[in-house]
Amino acid sequence: LGAGTKANHLTYLGDCEVGPDTNVGAGTITCNYDGFAKHRTRIGARVQIGSDTQLVAPVSVGDDAYVGAGTTVTRDVPPGALVVSRVPQRAFPGWVARRRAQAASTPPAKPGPTMKRARKRPVVKSRARRRS
Repeated sequence: LGAGTKANHLTYLGDCEVGPDTNVGAGTITCNYDGFAKHRTRIGARVQIGSDTQLVAPVSVGDDAYVGAGTTVTRDVPPGALVVSRVPQRAFPGWVARRRAQAASTPPAKPGPTMKRARKRPVVKSRARRRS
């Protein structure tokens, strides 16, 4: 972390370089592993990253850039840019009342064949057969 940089609580910055005077909001994470290899994230100087941001490596955030809260960054952010990735908020009036009414009128499900687990191997109860 560069001089004067702050990374707030619940932030994970793995395989990452962060420039000076940058603020990383709470809950921000670098997603650096793709299932095969780890990648690096570069965050420049004087960057402001909003809370609950995901930086999907390999990615870089240029100097003096701003990243809006809740953004998932998957491409490089140019210096001095603002980047935001959000779906517009939607409200569903009356949804809770309809859902509760539906749940109250539906009988509980009976266990079916998919809810039972078949035992594949016999259970060995002897301590002599256990492996450490």
